[in-house]
Amino acid sequence: MIVDSHEEDWSRLHDVKVTGTLLEYVGKGKSIVDVGLAQARRPLNTRFHYYELEITDPGEKCYIALGLARRGSGVGDAFGPRCFEGDIMGCGIMFPRDYSLDAGDDVDDWDFDVIPKPSEVQNDLYANNEEEEEEEEEEEEEKIWRGGRNGKVVGRRDVALPVGGLYPTIGMMSTGEKVKVDLHPLSG
Repeated sequence: MIVDSHEEDWSRLHDVKVTGTLLEYVGKGKSIVDVGLAQARRPLNTRFHYYELEITDPGEKCYIALGLARRGSGVGDAFGPRCFEGDIMGCGIMFPRDYSLDAGDDVDDWDFDVIPKPSEVQNDLYANNEEEEEEEEEEEEEKIWRGGRNGKVVGRRDVALPVGGLYPTIGMMSTGEKVKVDLHPLSG
């Protein structure tokens, strides 16, 4: 029995070693094919809508990325500023107040293992809703993804929430990189 290893929080690990809440890149770090990847076992939802990491060791080049991806995917677009040792980076989804989750038949007893129910979403969180009004005709469900650095929001994007949700995903690519991850912080 391993106490508080947190390895059970991750469904996909490639060239990443888990020690408690610490993730360490153990790959070669020579080229783009040497990317280390860690993807959480559960998607973000209305109860756990945000996660964050602290860069404890930037390694040789600090090629650390965090974001949200479909289950099994590790591909993303560049977003936000470059980060350094000691930075605390966050990533989450701002669900509307009336957003509901439909549990489905194949879900276990955990609250956060639910599959999102498609519904129409309107952005009431920002004063300028012109873009959202024009996009109401689209059939894809939109959610607001946001990123933060050291307690400040660095940006947001409207994204379609795929069936099955979006999973916290971390990429690393230079030797010596280490991050401390909190998948369920008290704030966010």
